[in-house]
Amino acid sequence: MRTTVNRLFHQAAREYGTSPALSRKVGGRYEPITYADLARQVSAFGRGLVALGIEKGDRVAIISENRPEWAVADLGMLSIGVVNVPLFVSLSAEQIAYIVSDSGARALIVSDEKLLARCQLAASQRPSLRLVLMEPPAEADPRITPFAEVLRLADESPLDAAAHAERLQSVEPDDLASIIYTSGTTGDPKGVLLTHWNFASNVLAAQAVLRFSTDDVLLSFLPLNHVFERLAAYYLALSQGSMVAYTESLRRLRDNMREVEPTMMLLVPRVYEVFQETITDRVAQGPTRACRLFQWASGVGRRRTARLDSGRALSPWLAAEWWLARKLVLDRVRRTLGLRRLRYFVSGGAALPRATAEFFHSIGLPILEGYGLTETSPVVAVNRPERLKLGTVGLPLEGVEVKIDAQGEILVRGPNVMRGYHNKPEATAEAIDRDGWFHTGDIGVIDEDGYITITDRLKDLLVLASGKNVAPQPIERKLRNSAYIGEAVVLGDGRPSVTALIVPAFQRVEEWAMGQGLAKHADRAAMCADQAVRKLIREEISRLTQDLAEYEKVTRFALLDHEFSVESGQLTPTLKVRRKVVQRIYADEIKAMYGDS
Repeated sequence: MRTTVNRLFHQAAREYGTSPALSRKVGGRYEPITYADLARQVSAFGRGLVALGIEKGDRVAIISENRPEWAVADLGMLSIGVVNVPLFVSLSAEQIAYIVSDSGARALIVSDEKLLARCQLAASQRPSLRLVLMEPPAEADPRITPFAEVLRLADESPLDAAAHAERLQSVEPDDLASIIYTSGTTGDPKGVLLTHWNFASNVLAAQAVLRFSTDDVLLSFLPLNHVFERLAAYYLALSQGSMVAYTESLRRLRDNMREVEPTMMLLVPRVYEVFQETITDRVAQGPTRACRLFQWASGVGRRRTARLDSGRALSPWLAAEWWLARKLVLDRVRRTLGLRRLRYFVSGGAALPRATAEFFHSIGLPILEGYGLTETSPVVAVNRPERLKLGTVGLPLEGVEVKIDAQGEILVRGPNVMRGYHNKPEATAEAIDRDGWFHTGDIGVIDEDGYITITDRLKDLLVLASGKNVAPQPIERKLRNSAYIGEAVVLGDGRPSVTALIVPAFQRVEEWAMGQGLAKHADRAAMCADQAVRKLIREEISRLTQDLAEYEKVTRFALLDHEFSVESGQLTPTLKVRRKVVQRIYADEIKAMYGDS
């Protein structure tokens, strides 16, 4: 039966009223908010918005870190038929102004005064824009309404509690719920139009795969304005009575993991890679005996993973070894990380390196890799806990159709596919064909068991001067398997050969250099210019790409002395490389590699 986000949440609020729904750090400890309390705040916020003159169908933007107020604001908007326009906190003033203007937002909800300063351009361009501030303002300002005041205004709203309940039920499945602007690796962001049924259908289909309960605790780390976190670690979790706890910051992530002891977490591949590097570095720096024990235990885990991945049962001896490895070593690692209770991780947003997936499986922390896009609300496919196949993004959700066209592009059709792009009919027609198939822009294959593997982005394919096609992402993933390579961008479109921009793993390269008896480098630029370091990277590139066709191999490379960052615009907020930005910034280095004048 078709439904809405509103009905899913309020059904859960009635069923799990006294259970904790959200939790955040207050005064040094996590404090929960029950489902019943959250439902009351949602009602009050929705009615308060009506008191401010916000009506059904209006757009309201929100820019905030993950916190309970985000959920209250979102569900409060949806409860009165208002459309949520979420923004990444990393956006510039110009980007914020563009999205607020393009979406036609009547109000902008901001977390604190630091972010508010970045919203002044948007406010100046739209004098009627109402600003709501979550944190109490330092000084009273007639242009700003405190978040608490919106809640208080519920008592003065023309919409009382009974009328609010009727308004909530009047919202239809096909009503617009959100306009999410894609971070995009190229060009201006496009506003993706998502309805209540887009989200709700995805929640209902995902419930059959990712089963949560009142005993589950999700630690929310990825930004809630990203559709992956919003759907899976928010709508999906709350629909099944689980608790969502918010991290304080990236710096406090590991501390928060130990404090909350989550049963599930959603992360992007780059974070898993950093976790892997941290664990292996700490083990390597520890006592020799502990290092050997970890190597033995993870080796047992790798053999177990290989057998399970190939569909074979464990032998009695390997099962006994695995039990012993967990008891002696791996359970201690889980406790140290705060992951004693973790059932599984979920990965999305980009391709997960197979080596990283195998590493976590080998230490008893399985990762379920999935696939989706903002335009698909987002989940298209995901691995099942009981039917896991490494290197794939799993099986499609129930009701979601997937096929591969003649170009190898992945096409998706189903109730989760967006209505279209806001104010962009041409782009909508290009993305969704007459038969309702959404063209993802991803290249992939479907195996005989129905599992999907993503191989590259259609627009990322490099066509060499020789006419040969080269998929850069598989090569980049190979290069990042090196302990000495932090990031890699493969180039070559229209060129005679493949080259790469390489960001070294600076700390590990420095440790290697000291181990070779080389003098400590004065700075990163000196490290990148060191011929011994360049020889090391050249050997790593050769070792990792020896199985590629000759035309796919990296012939030249440039070492960059700065990591890519969101702030510089080189990474999207979900840590995917913006190729065109990187190529523009490092145009001189690219010219030098190809010997251009």
